[in-house]
Amino acid sequence: MAQTVVHKANTRGVADHGWLKSYQSFSFAGYYNPERINFGALRVLNDDIVTGGMGFGEHPHDNMEIISIPLEGELQHKDSMGNTATIKAGEIQVMSAGTGIYHSEYNPDASRPAKFLQIWLFPNKRNVTPRYDQILLDATDQKNEFVQILSPNADDAGVWTYQNAWFNLAKFEAGTNKTYQLHEKGNGVYIFILKGEVEVNGQLLETRDGFGIWETDAFDVKASSDAEFLLMEVPMEF
Repeated sequence: MAQTVVHKANTRGVADHGWLKSYQSFSFAGYYNPERINFGALRVLNDDIVTGGMGFGEHPHDNMEIISIPLEGELQHKDSMGNTATIKAGEIQVMSAGTGIYHSEYNPDASRPAKFLQIWLFPNKRNVTPRYDQILLDATDQKNEFVQILSPNADDAGVWTYQNAWFNLAKFEAGTNKTYQLHEKGNGVYIFILKGEVEVNGQLLETRDGFGIWETDAFDVKASSDAEFLLMEVPMEF
């Protein structure tokens, strides 16, 4: 029997720093919920809004896989590996912090906010050499399909990461029904609804709701309306 957990959008932690508004699905900084520390190897899922002309100053990370998915606008990225880049909606960025990095992120457009998902995964290898990558996603592939954007394999679709994790983005038209097949036994999937309404094994989810499912090999996803969502398959034990 599949195990599930539902996190409604209005139950997330909220941090409002003026220049940053962050909605946190799992315990982070000033938000602490002992029942929502992580979902398997998924440690952080922050839904962030950065005011125009503002951003995160240089700060450190180590031994964490950090994935950024811009939803609107763009961010300028700089890090201690010497990378300077701009990431924008339609792209995905990954960093393996490994032995340690410093980086900063800044919204260069003073006229509008930048919206992005900040995701952290516990790695399956510690103290690796830090690395950075970003790719442009092909939006034409996303309609009514699960489109892989991250995996453990460097030669597979999307970016890769030091964890047996697979991420898929999907844009479903109303009525579309697909079955998601998990890649590895012992993994679970956390689904985050970006827009619209989706049913997962009969559970109705709305915009910005989260839903975790594990102890199953597959599950059904049906769009009750036009919808966009992110599926994050991760090991439940690591």
